[in-house]
Amino acid sequence: MAAAGSRPPRVLSATVRFERGRWFVSFQVEVQRADPVPARPGESVGVDLGISHLAVLSTPVPDVTDENGFVANPRHLDAAQKRLRRASRRVSRRCGPDTRTGRKPSNRWRKANHDRNRLLHRVANLRRDGLHKLTTALTSRFGTVVVEDLNVSGMLKNRRLARHLADAGFGEVRRQLDYKTRWRGGRLHVADRWFPSSKMCSGCGAVKAKLPLRVRAFHCEQCDLVLDRDVNAACNLARLVQVGGSGTGVAADPDTQVSNGRRSRRKTPPCGADGVDASTPQRVSASDGDHPLVTVDCGAGVLTHAHSIRNGSVE
Repeated sequence: MAAAGSRPPRVLSATVRFERGRWFVSFQVEVQRADPVPARPGESVGVDLGISHLAVLSTPVPDVTDENGFVANPRHLDAAQKRLRRASRRVSRRCGPDTRTGRKPSNRWRKANHDRNRLLHRVANLRRDGLHKLTTALTSRFGTVVVEDLNVSGMLKNRRLARHLADAGFGEVRRQLDYKTRWRGGRLHVADRWFPSSKMCSGCGAVKAKLPLRVRAFHCEQCDLVLDRDVNAACNLARLVQVGGSGTGVAADPDTQVSNGRRSRRKTPPCGADGVDASTPQRVSASDGDHPLVTVDCGAGVLTHAHSIRNGSVE
């Protein structure tokens, strides 16, 4: 509905489609609208997506997360699996279409397939509704939203997690945040895929060499910080924008590429993207080549690290 004094919307085109047993029409409309600015335009929030929890926020949001910043994963597909299996078995027992022989489906098959499509359509609608509510709440409250550049296509190759990852809708969350932040004049910051959000301590900036997925609590040996793994990652994502970092794999050199022998050309260095080296320090002798100094702002202070560059690689 157009606001008072503004030009009424004008319909440019309409597209009709048939999907999952239902007819839909999409209108392309030209309208003048002014979306409200975020309630906290100067604040940023880190969003860590997952399976056990749909998302973990660095700052809890009332009526969206719990007191710790966790957004529950409704798992709509898992809840409908029992009914979907039963509906799929019913469809397989009916006389369906056959393109090789030109056989047409029976009326019983059409009815069973329609019932199954209704279940799938309901799951998709519930997922879309939940993701829209989450992304709208984030973009209406915070001026900057920080997410990770996840390798979703690679994660879907894991047959044990593929169905759960597809049900979570990681790509849809990023797509909605992209255009909703632009509507409200906010900003979506995508951290680099090699940014060690889970391995870095959100308190002192120390980076662990390894952090297995089975370890759900982050414990820092430098400052004795004990925090949930996902909450720590969300805090690091929010802090990435506050300190002005880029979230690239190599500190202060986003174009440097290092081969790790596993088809990956970029590698997170021991000091991480914006962190402090928590492993055994490497000895740098004066006989080595040039040792450029890289200054990293870790929130608590400014630290300087020396990297030895040989043959175009960083040691």
